[in-house]
Amino acid sequence: MADRIIAVIGGTGDQGFGLVLRWAKAGEKVVIGSRQQQKAELAAQKANDILGSKAGVSGMENPKAAAAADIVVMSVPFAAHVDMIRSVADSITPDDIFVDVVVPLSTAVGGNAVTALGVWEGSAAQQAVRLLPPHTRIASAFHNVVAESLQDISREVDSDVIVCSDSQDARKAVMDLAKKIPGVRAIDGGRLENSRIVEQITALLIGINIRYKVTNAGIRITGLPAEG
Repeated sequence: MADRIIAVIGGTGDQGFGLVLRWAKAGEKVVIGSRQQQKAELAAQKANDILGSKAGVSGMENPKAAAAADIVVMSVPFAAHVDMIRSVADSITPDDIFVDVVVPLSTAVGGNAVTALGVWEGSAAQQAVRLLPPHTRIASAFHNVVAESLQDISREVDSDVIVCSDSQDARKAVMDLAKKIPGVRAIDGGRLENSRIVEQITALLIGINIRYKVTNAGIRITGLPAEG
């Protein structure tokens, strides 16, 4: 997949933009997706200013970004999750991989970021299964990596990334993508249903960051080989 394109839907937000920076710096071709073309282009220009013009990050409206990509990453607030998936569903092909980074935090209903909502399907990633075409290979990942750590490209990210998917091919591809980020170790999280556990950990980490007055608390799984 040397010529693959990664579309980050919600790449104008903190988490999404951090992923854009990390992957573009690693040499990946990245497209920022947004509801507004101009907003996407401005975010792409910002990324290129940070990384240098050779990074070649581009910006498009969400459906066009998804149509251009081989890997579609959804990084939006949970309140926008359903609408954003529906907006790109027709652009997803059987060869694509859809990566859900969304966490169902209570902020979606006016609550606190230190608690998570119960999702009828089990998790945000499983909700995506219901909304996307039946052929879609869906993975979940990058929930527990702090946006501030991703955007600070001068430092390694001190966190494991747990990847869940019912497709072994998708799981491997997303684990390889996680390893593109310096300091990250990719962990095979098994089936997509396990995403509900990983998503819930994010609310726990937000609370830990608040209580300890830090911004980059992450997770590490002990007892595994260095490469996960």
